[in-house]
Amino acid sequence: MKKSRRLLLFPLLLVVLLGAAACGGGGGDSAAEGEIETVIEAAATSTDPANCGKYSTLQFMEQTTGAKGAKAEKSCEEDAGEPGQPESVSVTNIEIDGSSATADAAFEGGNFGGQALSVALVEEEGNWKLDEFKGFAEFDAKKLTETLVKQFEEEGSIEPKVISCIAEGLEKLDESEYEKLVVEQETQPIVEIAEGCE
Repeated sequence: MKKSRRLLLFPLLLVVLLGAAACGGGGGDSAAEGEIETVIEAAATSTDPANCGKYSTLQFMEQTTGAKGAKAEKSCEEDAGEPGQPESVSVTNIEIDGSSATADAAFEGGNFGGQALSVALVEEEGNWKLDEFKGFAEFDAKKLTETLVKQFEEEGSIEPKVISCIAEGLEKLDESEYEKLVVEQETQPIVEIAEGCE
């Protein structure tokens, strides 16, 4: 694979993995739990650029876009209309501790179909917002790899035999390696896979 194509892989991977989340029981406060569920569902399914700042903190947008400051919010807004939103989201395991909370979001359809993500939220000026993507609550490597392969195929600049090779490499990653790719934006695993496909 040419170097320019290899360099395209990681940004594309992040867009695929994080697009759904980027724009996007326990504490005993049913009103707050309802608000948290609404925020997560709206953030995951919305295509309105204005909802980036409405449902996400700057920290969350920086984590999911890889940009900093105002550029992170602009990147989130630009990606809001991209395909890949889930058909539905099921929110469970809401735990509230004062002005912070955690929850799991299971996705049906879209880029994260078959996965459940663990997220942290904070309350800012009376409104709950996504603050951090913490990792996978439920992980299905096969489904996630299938989604990535489909996106690579639709992108069109990567040869089919290279895509097949990358798919084989992605299926061998374990959950912790996928989390490093998504949460910590650790590029080394995908770079190594891509280099092995040349």
